[in-house]
Amino acid sequence: MHIGLLTSDPSNKNGWATYSLNLIEHLHQHGVQTTVISAHNSPHVDFDSHRLLPSVTPPERASFAKSLRQLPRIRQLLSDCDIIHSTIEPYAILAGWLAGARPLFVTAHGSYVNLPRIRRFPMNRLYHRAFQQAQLICVSHYTAQVAHEIIPNVTTHVINNGVDVTRFLNPPPLPHPKTVPTVVTAGGIKPRKGTLQLVEAMALVREQIPDVQCLIMGNPQDSSRYYERVKATIERLNLEDTVKVMGFVDDDLMRAWFAEADVFVLPSVNDKYWFEGFGLVLIEASASGTAVIGTDKCGVADAIVHGETGLIVSQDAVAVELPQAILDLLLHPDKAKQMGANGCAYAQTQTWDAVAEQVIDLYSNSLT
Repeated sequence: MHIGLLTSDPSNKNGWATYSLNLIEHLHQHGVQTTVISAHNSPHVDFDSHRLLPSVTPPERASFAKSLRQLPRIRQLLSDCDIIHSTIEPYAILAGWLAGARPLFVTAHGSYVNLPRIRRFPMNRLYHRAFQQAQLICVSHYTAQVAHEIIPNVTTHVINNGVDVTRFLNPPPLPHPKTVPTVVTAGGIKPRKGTLQLVEAMALVREQIPDVQCLIMGNPQDSSRYYERVKATIERLNLEDTVKVMGFVDDDLMRAWFAEADVFVLPSVNDKYWFEGFGLVLIEASASGTAVIGTDKCGVADAIVHGETGLIVSQDAVAVELPQAILDLLLHPDKAKQMGANGCAYAQTQTWDAVAEQVIDLYSNSLT
């Protein structure tokens, strides 16, 4: 079995990249032969990769036209492949043209499954055709649900993202010991991460736990209107001493806080076509032994076993349910500790090796 893979920048920089890197490495561990075509700005990796595709992180102007110019070269490189798999949605059209009569797979990570809705003609029609041609590997049930809303007869398979558990089992210590109840979140500060809702919830949490702190790790996107709203809300609610926007933090500090936090929260809120496809940071927090809180009606729900590894609150009632959920875990530390232990055990079943095994089964079935 020889797989032709179109991927962006296999690395640990973002969700797309982490998925691609881990899938390829674990396919190789299972003896699967691959030919990898990646973006021209891809970092060095420990496997052969042809850097021919336009960048998607950051997005590149006229990327589709640029990819077409590489089509003959890529077609030649993939001529001996049995299956074509685009590990991200934006390369789906190119992957469909390259596949021809061969089986085609496209991994649907989340919001970009909406490309047939959000792109203009003719690109929207081309994405619709490519998704319909492919078997979509969806990282969550919600992503699969959205795909079926767009293309009712599309073929979908749900395979949740994996986690490198070993990264989180033995975290480094904090530079200074934690002394107060701590809520942590991580990711870009943007509407679909629910940063504003978390800040507002902390005002209610502080009424019962005055010394609580909330740490927001991730890109503050200083020029964005949303971040300005977040800052203004922190000031309006007098939360300057409670909520701290840390910005980007290095991996050691992030893993340390994942382990030391009393609760990890990702209160994702759908923003029209943009939604959280899975919420890998929740599984990473679980792997660190920390109880987690997320929201329904998005991929986050697949990363939490409600009542066992954490709590799922309603997006529609997040203003009421989120502070209640945070208080529930902070005021009942034994409950939070048990959820953290359950989460750690659960994360050890959600490995990238398990993801690769499921993907290989799909590959094999498509060739029979």
